[in-house]
Amino acid sequence: MVALIEWLGAGQISVAVLLLLIISSAVTSFVTAAFGIGGGIMLIAIMAHYIPIEVLIPVHALVQLGSNGYRAYKTHANLDRPTFNAFGFGAIVGAIAVSFVLIQLPLQWIQLSVGLFILYLLWGFKPKSRQISAKGMFAVGTITTMLSAFVGATGPLLAAFLHQNKMGKMSHTATFASCMSLQNVLKLIVFLAAGVYFIDWLPLAGGMIISGFIGTKVGLSALQKFSTQLFTVLYTTVVTLLALHLLLKAVIQLI
Repeated sequence: MVALIEWLGAGQISVAVLLLLIISSAVTSFVTAAFGIGGGIMLIAIMAHYIPIEVLIPVHALVQLGSNGYRAYKTHANLDRPTFNAFGFGAIVGAIAVSFVLIQLPLQWIQLSVGLFILYLLWGFKPKSRQISAKGMFAVGTITTMLSAFVGATGPLLAAFLHQNKMGKMSHTATFASCMSLQNVLKLIVFLAAGVYFIDWLPLAGGMIISGFIGTKVGLSALQKFSTQLFTVLYTTVVTLLALHLLLKAVIQLI
């Protein structure tokens, strides 16, 4: 049993943390499936406290690829292809560009970046309501892919832009999941090319992906049973507290 735990956690996390991360993947996948968004940013806020910061973003991308890829597969018939194609070309450009500037930031600065970005997504920028053109989606693909290499969870930012195009519920879900899946793949390629070694964390990512599938299925079945207003309050409160705790840890280490 001890050997199995060490294998799953790359020899760096305890049994309690291993279980916490696997359960967190299920819960956050449930959140995304039931409410359309939010699980990815909640998951990286939790993972940032336990996963070594140098592999945090690629391991998070692996887990999210499982969740997003599953939803993209299940809803592919509803994909808005012109939007996805425009985003995809931009994402490829963004991945190529960031591969030339990606650097390994010190632990404290990554913690600060992730924490501040989470708070920014929750409380800051809200794009104006207007239809986004193919050129606009190309730009969104480029910018969010570059950002995701540094702060991890850019899903809420992408969703905010996609929402402007007034897609139907299923079309939005399919397009969002497909765009995020592509972005996750590109991000993993960028980190591998940069020499970031995260292969030891594949077993943990696999366990989190499996639990994420369970959370997604339960979330989809519970979609109509929750109050959106209550969820918004609880979600915002929990993720804000996680981000503030992350910032506090970074500030303490810096001083």
